Amino acid sequence: MALAILATLLGLVALGWSADKFVGGASAVASHLGMAPLLVGMLVVGFGTSAPELVVSAFAAAGGNPEIALGNALGSNIANIGLILGVTALLVPIVVHRGVLRRELPVLLLVTLVLVGTMLDGETSRLDAAVLLLVLVAQLAWSIRTGRREAVTVPADELAVEIEERELERAMSRRAAWGWTLGGILLLVASSRLLVWGAVGIAERLGWSDLVIGLTVVAIGTSAPELAAAVVAARKGATELVLGNVIGSNIFNTLAVVGLAGLIAPSVNDPSALTRDIPVLVGMTLALVVMGYHRHRDGRINRVEGAVLLAAWIGYTVLLLTTAS
Repeated sequence: MALAILATLLGLVALGWSADKFVGGASAVASHLGMAPLLVGMLVVGFGTSAPELVVSAFAAAGGNPEIALGNALGSNIANIGLILGVTALLVPIVVHRGVLRRELPVLLLVTLVLVGTMLDGETSRLDAAVLLLVLVAQLAWSIRTGRREAVTVPADELAVEIEERELERAMSRRAAWGWTLGGILLLVASSRLLVWGAVGIAERLGWSDLVIGLTVVAIGTSAPELAAAVVAARKGATELVLGNVIGSNIFNTLAVVGLAGLIAPSVNDPSALTRDIPVLVGMTLALVVMGYHRHRDGRINRVEGAVLLAAWIGYTVLLLTTAS
């Protein structure tokens, strides 16, 4: 047990560090290659925020533990809303822009309902996985098209920040950029294998199911870097970035993480995923939508609402742990 816990902790630390290095290197490579800033942000950085979940789930599925992959995706999404947004709103109320109300939140809700539809038959088949991945491709294409159309409306100050960030990326040499990108991928793979091995070992010794270990240890661990980034953003007053990252991460987790794992290893889902975890995820997503629209236009998710989200996540986690065996 001690060895499994040590492997899990080391895997989590290495996973967060390697994901950060990969994103930095990949962004610099994209800048050197002249990739459009919009594509850099949506594809490179967007992938990077969910890289831990994606790699861990892929290796869990390939290793014969697809329930860890499903639990990781569901648990990360629930933690993103309850833990990350809850903590952030408690620190500083979260800004909700009209664009989020008009585009991102409806897409998040729709994607969540698509996931529910693919799970109603009690399994994740390759057909279900293909549907999720096709929806991901359509969503990315739509987002890129929308972003290009609205690029001309970017305020001057935001454009200045973007230019400054790209100059910093270019400051990394081409060799260093490729080195961190390739090295980051290798470290992601190695740390993911270590994390999955340790998590499976803990689950076996505690008598927990793969789904529960994915929902708790793996999900919380892979969300830890995003929580740290959210706290930093909250201190800087950039809470709108936190909300955007959470929505984007949840969409990616739902479509890419579950889709890729299902493509690698189709599986029969644990019944509790449909009766316990999916209702919690849908409920928290609906709560986020209601809170966003309740504020209307350029409003905020306040500290009381943040406390409600955090309390819901804590209650759900306690329920999982008390019924884990």
